[in-house]
Amino acid sequence: MSEVLDNLLYSEEHEWAQQGEGRVVRVGITDHAQHLLGDIVFVEFPEVGAAISAGDSVGSIESVKTVSELYSPVSGKVTKINDALEASPELINDQPYGDGWIFELELDVEFAEAVTGLLDAAAYKELVGE
Repeated sequence: MSEVLDNLLYSEEHEWAQQGEGRVVRVGITDHAQHLLGDIVFVEFPEVGAAISAGDSVGSIESVKTVSELYSPVSGKVTKINDALEASPELINDQPYGDGWIFELELDVEFAEAVTGLLDAAAYKELVGE
C-alpha cells in the first residue's frame, strides 16, 4: 500500500504539489508512482527559468524498468531543481515526499487558484485504488 500524505495535492499523472512560502510550490512524484517505476536511475529536470503550464511534460524519470514522462501539476516558472538527485536519483524511491522532491516553481497566480484541478489525498487514494 502506497503512502498518501494529507498535506499534499496530487495530479492524475501521479505528481504531488506542496505549497511553500509565498507562491512557491515544490513538486515530486508520488509514492505510488515510484513503486510502479521501480529503482530510479536518472532524472531529467525542467530547465531553471522555464515557464511551464500545468500538464506540460517537463522532464523524465528513468528506472531500471522504463522511462516515464514528468508532468507539472501547476503552472509557473521553474526556480529550483533538486541537485541531490543528479548523484542520488534513488532518493525518489527512498523519500518521495521528502528528499526526493524534483523541482520548485513560482506560481503565476495564488496557490488556491493554481491547484483547482488537483486531487486531495482522499481523491488520490480513490484514483489509485487504496
